[in-house]
Amino acid sequence: MAATSGFQANVIDWNVKFIKGPYVCGAHNIDSKGMIRMSYETVHVIGSTVYFVFLLLFLWVSRVPRTNPGAGWWAAAMLFALCARLSFIVLLHHDSPFTVSVYSALNIVEKLCLVMGLVRFFNVSTSTRWLWFALIVVEVWILLIGLGGFDPMFRSAAVAIFNAGILSFAAWVAFHKRAELSPRLMLVTALSSGLLALHWATASVIIELEPSWFRHGFMLGTVLVLAQYFSLLAAILLNFQNRLLEAESKALDMAFQDPLTGLSNQRYMTALFEKALLLANRPHQLAAIFYIDLDNFKPINDRAGHHVGDEVLKIVAGRLRQCTRSTDICARVGGDEFVAICTQLDDANSAHDIAKKLLHSLTDAITVEGKDYRVGASIGVSLYPWHGNSLPTLLEYADQAMYQMKKCGKNGYCMHSDSPLVEEPARPD
Repeated sequence: MAATSGFQANVIDWNVKFIKGPYVCGAHNIDSKGMIRMSYETVHVIGSTVYFVFLLLFLWVSRVPRTNPGAGWWAAAMLFALCARLSFIVLLHHDSPFTVSVYSALNIVEKLCLVMGLVRFFNVSTSTRWLWFALIVVEVWILLIGLGGFDPMFRSAAVAIFNAGILSFAAWVAFHKRAELSPRLMLVTALSSGLLALHWATASVIIELEPSWFRHGFMLGTVLVLAQYFSLLAAILLNFQNRLLEAESKALDMAFQDPLTGLSNQRYMTALFEKALLLANRPHQLAAIFYIDLDNFKPINDRAGHHVGDEVLKIVAGRLRQCTRSTDICARVGGDEFVAICTQLDDANSAHDIAKKLLHSLTDAITVEGKDYRVGASIGVSLYPWHGNSLPTLLEYADQAMYQMKKCGKNGYCMHSDSPLVEEPARPD
């Protein structure tokens, strides 16, 4: 490779940024210093390998179902970065304006894909047409400079302005969206992108004043680019983790919660019962099991429709929560059947008070779509440990008491082994 004069070589090749490798050695005579060529080739082979690994990783994560579309754009960015680096390896053996133009053209596409990935990853509500328009303008400019034999400085300036602007926009997006994922990761992305933009804006001046910045800038830039893409890859993996945790949470909700009312289901109620007794009950205290069956729900469901019936059930569930404490257990165990388990009761009178409170709340009118519906309830009550030590036994006794209440006219409550206490019957809709 023929030696080139200092400033002209710098101007031609300062756009060959440090993330692709140092520049074409400026005034150094490559032929007389073969070790320089070997050093640069080694660096670029290693760099190409790193980009290839990043490309494979981004391609792999982009193939996972429902992966954020940003991963695909970053895979494309790595592809263009790899191709640009490979073209620069060719440039070390064949210094021609065409090769430098190819490198520059690939380099700016990489930057655009990087920003498009951030826009898609965070679903930024901004038009990207101006990005594509700027890319086309710079690509045409590079082509005209190469074909017309104009001073390479004009090509270098256009590429530098484009890359500095794109990287500044990437830094802005990462910084302003940092709270949506991981502030630390996005601060790394923003900081590395901002420093790279600063490098593109100042590299030509620094290189002209201090030629040794070729090598130092390369080392600094390599660290910044690795930090940039490592943070983006980590962001995708963190997104995967959040999706898994969300899916696990939903699965647990489906396994342990009633999907309509949000109350515990029977399985979760059973699992919580023993823990509730250990944590909430003290010696000589009682726990009350209230088995609740809505009296006039079926006519409402049949006449007004299932959508109204569902709303009625949701309101009933809300009223159960209001009548009980956060340490108590409320569950839906059937179509219109509910169970409330209240702990830390000092005596049976406390259970009577809660039953009256529940009954009063459920006999109040329920308004759905501007129309009032009256449901009412029959409630059976059993006490731990008076009536049993296991939940199945207590539920069975509470269920028997509830049916005894229904036989006596509904809309009341009955304690196991006691006589039913009847409220004023609820008027059906």
